[in-house]
Amino acid sequence: MNKEDICFMSACDLVERIKTQEFSSQEITEIIIERIERINPIINAYCTPTFEWAREAAKEADEAVKKGEKLGLLNGIPTSIKDLMQTKGIRTTYGSKLYENFIPEQDDIVVQRLKEAGSVILGKTNTPEFGHMALTNNKVFGETKNPWDQEKNSGGSSGGAASAVAAGLGSLALGSDGGGSIRVPSSLCGVFGLKPTYGRIPSYPRIGIAFKSMDHYGPIVRYVQDAALMLNVMKGNHPADGNSFPDDNIDYVEILNDKPKKLKIGYSMTLGFFKALDNEVKENILDNIHKFEQFNWEVEEVKIKIKNPELAFKSLVTIGYAYDLQKDFNKRSEDLSPDLIAIIRLGLDNNPMSIGKANEQRKRVYEVLYQYFKNYDILITPTTPCPAFKPEWLESGTIYPIINNKALSIVSWASYAYPFNMSGLPAASIPSGWNKSGLPIGMQIVGKRFDEKTVLQVSKAFEEIAPWQDKRPKLE
Repeated sequence: MNKEDICFMSACDLVERIKTQEFSSQEITEIIIERIERINPIINAYCTPTFEWAREAAKEADEAVKKGEKLGLLNGIPTSIKDLMQTKGIRTTYGSKLYENFIPEQDDIVVQRLKEAGSVILGKTNTPEFGHMALTNNKVFGETKNPWDQEKNSGGSSGGAASAVAAGLGSLALGSDGGGSIRVPSSLCGVFGLKPTYGRIPSYPRIGIAFKSMDHYGPIVRYVQDAALMLNVMKGNHPADGNSFPDDNIDYVEILNDKPKKLKIGYSMTLGFFKALDNEVKENILDNIHKFEQFNWEVEEVKIKIKNPELAFKSLVTIGYAYDLQKDFNKRSEDLSPDLIAIIRLGLDNNPMSIGKANEQRKRVYEVLYQYFKNYDILITPTTPCPAFKPEWLESGTIYPIINNKALSIVSWASYAYPFNMSGLPAASIPSGWNKSGLPIGMQIVGKRFDEKTVLQVSKAFEEIAPWQDKRPKLE
């Protein structure tokens, strides 16, 4: 087995090989560090590497195996952390010059859980400033490139995480998703990303209120079983997060071996309000949806009718950023990105009634989905309306893609994703294929509240009939 194959192996496979000492964590970690040193200058996925920390953790993982100690579920597995999560003793910038030199004194709850499970933390991955958009670029570290085409962006806000996983720079990545920030980059980079039910994975400490009650932590990986493994480690209540709920005591790796005997799957290309869909993406998703019928699952198109929630989503997010950053906007605006400045201005211009109106619309989004899931087990949509694209970064902001003669805004091009942040439902993006230009296409699989089980089982079933892991970006 060559070194590149090890970099692209499943974490579940690596766990077993470390247990039997076929490979040592130190060997695996060193191979991946060597690859990061070669590849990261090309794609800029990692913003703060922590290689010495990783080497020490890998050594401890191997010693635990040799001593016959009880091993954590992720013992010795190289993992990255998005730069929005606090990491004790390791710089956490939030992609902002405001926090360029911030070193936290504590770990985020989930980072601590990953460490306790034996993860080898390779470093922090790049993100847009405070995760404010679904493209990754900032004034501290610059732009994260797409491994499949370095002229294109990786998506965001977990763009560094998805780019790293796609490029073989670590088996597991921790991301977060406030409006598509796990699923969008997973789609654009050709990897699997899961946004669990809101509250399934606790988060603390957090700064600010932007994306409050809409931000979810979750895994970005190359194999569905690896997402299940990470979920096993990260899930469960923590008293510091009042929105987190108790562990469901489900072994998500074990349940992947079972396929539901009966499922009713609905699919929508519009969600009732969005019509700017790239033709290749539409054809790919439609071709793949009916593959589920080989499992004797019922599949049909549905006329789900969500009233366009873009204004409500924008109001909730922009008001949050305006509240969080008004002081810095007034005193240090030169340090903020142009897009974030525009968002803050929008928030400052909102009137008090807009908050109530936005929350009312959010309630209606959930109601539509609640009614839908009375009759269906799964909802399938495209993850993004187009593959990765090259944003033109201008002083006045960002030009977004034009699809079928329609220019999409900073929010609207993530329209398939953010309704499921507003509703808090579990949703995953899985590679559905590649377009004629060699860019990945993502399919979104959405489940009922608390039903990560079915989302993961359906994802695993699709992985089996349409595997993608043999495709690797050419980066050398």
